[in-house]
Amino acid sequence: MSTATTELGRFLTITGQRFKTGQSAPEMFSPAVDAAWHDLLGTLAYEALCRETAGQPIGHVANNGHGPIGWVAAYEEAYGPLPEIWFTDADGNVDRGAIARYRTTGTVVAEWDCGPAGGDGDDVAPDQPETARR
Repeated sequence: MSTATTELGRFLTITGQRFKTGQSAPEMFSPAVDAAWHDLLGTLAYEALCRETAGQPIGHVANNGHGPIGWVAAYEEAYGPLPEIWFTDADGNVDRGAIARYRTTGTVVAEWDCGPAGGDGDDVAPDQPETARR
């Protein structure tokens, strides 16, 4: 399993936890992890990954925004610091400035253009905070 796919599984785990507690959908800010997500969408492997990690089907929907990434603390509690792949674009280029800011401050501020939704993507994801929308 690739690093991006491993991180997608962790993201889906956090997604499932957030949805079960009525929290908003986590922000998918990594182009590299999102590319792995797109590669798996619609496959039996993706359905199995969702069952194993989130405990439910997770759709993929357009969801544009920017701001602080609200799930970093939950990730760190479960898995430790975010690895470099979260700051990597789809071509494999690492945003050294963003990862340095994260390592210094412990926070991530980023843009995103998609995110998870409950079910197969036709369901409505919990609303994002108004300040996080573009």
